[in-house]
Amino acid sequence: MTISAGVWAIVLAGGVGARFGHRPKQFERVGGRRMVDRTVSAALRTCDRVALVLPLGYEWDGDPVHALAAGGDHQSESLRAGLETLPTDASIAVIADPAHPLAPDALFEAVIDKVRRGADGAVPVLPSHDVVQRVRNGRVVETLPKHDLVITASPHAFRVPVLRAVHASRPRPVENSSLLLEWGYRVDTVPGDPANLHVTTREELDIVNDLMTGRQAAASQFAEGQFS
Repeated sequence: MTISAGVWAIVLAGGVGARFGHRPKQFERVGGRRMVDRTVSAALRTCDRVALVLPLGYEWDGDPVHALAAGGDHQSESLRAGLETLPTDASIAVIADPAHPLAPDALFEAVIDKVRRGADGAVPVLPSHDVVQRVRNGRVVETLPKHDLVITASPHAFRVPVLRAVHASRPRPVENSSLLLEWGYRVDTVPGDPANLHVTTREELDIVNDLMTGRQAAASQFAEGQFS
């Protein structure tokens, strides 16, 4: 029996951790929970159905999801594997990356709402306050104007027919919103969350865990009535 629902999340947990010592970082823990579990839980709370893409050969032992798929050798292959599990009448796909384990429910809801209101895709962004430079062979060759530069994070939302169309030729884009732009589709932005950090290294994992430790300590103090 085919499961039909309007908004599907595709949780991309099919990577092998090439930048993380060739260990799947999505199974590392943040605040005592695996990053993939945090992302699946947020997707279950905010979307109608959840498809989870895992590395080939991995079995899922977390919260029940509605579809499972095996990832490929590139994130685009993993996305297409997840996309193939969606029913033909799925309307919106939310692409969620466990490497952003602290993405709040509000971000999922915001990108979904943008697509419901007419955008072909939606991404959360934060302004870039740092100087961004282009470097070649160890030398600075250009300083980029930052007045219109942003940092784009996860999750993203897209119209399912649009996502299927731009992936029909099996491209390997760095990320999907740029692929939509190449095809002339509209991608809107929503305000990002500064705490929605991207974990690509062990040092970044330590930073996210420190942030979670601070949050948990504050919540414990509040529960114990230590704040006036």
